[in-house]
Amino acid sequence: MREFGDHTMRALSAPRDGSEQLSPVTSLEGGAAVVVLGASNVSRGIARLAAVATARQPGPVDLFVAAGHGRSYGANSRVLMRRLPSILGSGLWRALDREGVGDGRPVQALVTDIGNDLLYGFSVEQVAEWVRESLARLSARGAAVAVTRLPLASVDRVGPLQYRALRTLYVPGCPLSLDALKEAVRRLDAEVVAAAAEHDAAVLDQPGDWYGLDAMHVRRRCLDTLWHRACDAWGCGPASSVGWAGLARWAMLGSRAAEVRSLAYVPLFTPQPAYRGRDALRAWLY
Repeated sequence: MREFGDHTMRALSAPRDGSEQLSPVTSLEGGAAVVVLGASNVSRGIARLAAVATARQPGPVDLFVAAGHGRSYGANSRVLMRRLPSILGSGLWRALDREGVGDGRPVQALVTDIGNDLLYGFSVEQVAEWVRESLARLSARGAAVAVTRLPLASVDRVGPLQYRALRTLYVPGCPLSLDALKEAVRRLDAEVVAAAAEHDAAVLDQPGDWYGLDAMHVRRRCLDTLWHRACDAWGCGPASSVGWAGLARWAMLGSRAAEVRSLAYVPLFTPQPAYRGRDALRAWLY
């Protein structure tokens, strides 16, 4: 699949989706940079993630997120009429360098939602290579990294009728049989654990009871647990507040768009940071 290139972003100078233009800001002095790579679970839980991250950090937080429903680590992805570049090909990495992430500031990173690419037909070896490249880029920036394992228990529970329904609903083009998918998930999980060890990253298990009927999406009430476990792996202190994601924060973060995307083949650009709150939080979305 063709990557979104730098020329796409240079050609776009203003948002075309009606979003508010935000003037450039400098990174928050003395605060931590939190980098999260993922897909639908990150997008669904971004307000909770922001609440937990700010509650567990002693100072302000710059949050850098590359996520989105159906997001791929190494290829362009499409859900309905919305297209996003790959995580590795997104503007997140340029933003980290531009904002000086890794130049003495604490950097904490989470790599999660691994496995969408298997459903798109990519091999275990290819997906593992993309994960390794993500970990290498984060390690090069001095990040304390946590990686979630694949949801083995949840996938193992999926039966033929459930898989047929899920594949029809989410990835009708998936070429894998249920047995082949389960085997690929087990192999990729082993590769992810090995890659984490290579880069001295913490590994987070995902219990089966975190997942609902569709086997892919963490129950909303369990997302807080996932974010807190990531903070534990990073060595963050105890929460300074409850860290509750109120409706206002959910609306503000949930309504913001990624820097580059396309809708119905129309390229759209949203200036970053997409969110600048009065609560010591800035959010860059890619």
